[in-house]
Formats: sequence, C-alpha cells, structure tokens
Amino acid sequence: MRGGNLILLAAMLVAVVASFVYLGIDLGALVAGDSLAQMRQYASGFLHPDFSNAHLLAIARGALETLAMSAIGTLLAALLGLTLALPAAGRFGARLLLNVLRAIPELVWAALMVLAAGLGPNAGTLALALHTAGVLGRLFAEALENTPGEPAAAIREHGGGRVVAFCYGTLPGVWPQLVAYTLYRWENNIRMASVLGFVGAGGLGQMLYMSLSLFQEAQAATVILAMLLLVLAVDGLSGWARQRWVSG
Repeated sequence: MRGGNLILLAAMLVAVVASFVYLGIDLGALVAGDSLAQMRQYASGFLHPDFSNAHLLAIARGALETLAMSAIGTLLAALLGLTLALPAAGRFGARLLLNVLRAIPELVWAALMVLAAGLGPNAGTLALALHTAGVLGRLFAEALENTPGEPAAAIREHGGGRVVAFCYGTLPGVWPQLVAYTLYRWENNIRMASVLGFVGAGGLGQMLYMSLSLFQEAQAATVILAMLLLVLAVDGLSGWARQRWVSG
C-alpha cells in the first residue's frame, strides 16, 4: 500500500513538471528585472479607491443592474427548471436537455447571448437563466423523484386531475427543498453576474472590465468593494430567507 502511494506521488510530480514544461511557464520572470517594482506600483493603485459622487452613482446603477440580472435570471431558471423537471423525473430526453444546459458554462452562454441579443444586461440575464435552468431542473427532478407518491395518488383516486394532484399532493412536501435550491443558486448567480460583464453582459462586471482595461486602479478598487458588499448582502438575505421560509 505504501509503495502504491509512492508511485501515485511520483506520477503526480511527473505530471506537474510535464505541465510546466509543456506550457512554458517561467516563474522566474515574476521576480526578474523590475517585475516586482511594477507589480508593487500597480497594486498600490488599488489602495486608494475612488469615492467620488459620480463614480459611486455609476456603481450604484451597476449594482442594481447586477442584482436585477441575477434575480430575474434565477426566477426564469426556476420556472423553466421546474417545467423541465416534471418530464425529466422519468424521461431520458428531458434529462439530456437539462444536462446540455448545465454543461455549457455561463460565460459561454453569455458570449452566445451577446451575439444574439447584443451587449447589455439582456444577454447576462438569459445566460444565467439557461445555465441555472439546467442546474435547478436536475435538482428539482431528483427532489420530485424522492418525494412520496402516496398523497398525489390518493388525490387522483378521489377524482383529482394530474395538476391538482401535483399542486396539493406532491408540491407541498417538496416545496421547501425547491425554495432552498433556488435561493442557493441566486447566491451563486450574484457572483457570476459580476463576472459576465467581462464579455459585455452589463452590470458591475462590465464596469470592472472597463476600469482594468484603462488601468484605472482606483475606480476598479471601488467596483471590487461594491461587488464584495453586494455578495455579502445577498448571502445574508438568502441565509435569512432560508432560515425563515425553509427551516421554519
């Protein structure tokens, strides 16, 4: 067993060395010449954020845009995911569609949506909705599969239709789990909405991309602080909502 561990460790070491050689990574370039001085000068620009009124107002608009993108994208994803989860609970085709939606990253969806819908928050919202629909649809389908079917079956035996049986027999038992999944994905989408701006999908991410492209370190530092505060606020709100609506 110990020999097997040594072989595994040696194989990992060989893989790491081979990766450095193949990619041509030279860590010595980080400290060669005046590289350290340039990095220190660049990093020092982030120590003095720009808190001017005009910049803070632009950040407020970008934060609201990012928040709206994440909220609407998550809501659309939850509706689409639940719609696809119903047939996905027992059919291969719907599961395959959910896997395709989930397998394509948000940045790729955003790049495609920018080409289709143009620059701005529309592309970011659609990108979040499509990817998150695949994630939530899969989670919703598994939750529905693990829900006891006796209440819905009892309603149908007494003359209730499929929709009535689902709404009053299946949904009440699985609803807290669906809400918890949706709120958790909303937390993730806030972070991702801040990144999608790098491909032109609007929000704080686009502001950060523009500031970094123009080497405006002070403005970029303020945007990063706004991203951090927004993520912390949404995390706190989501945690409170899960505690109140789901756990309660």
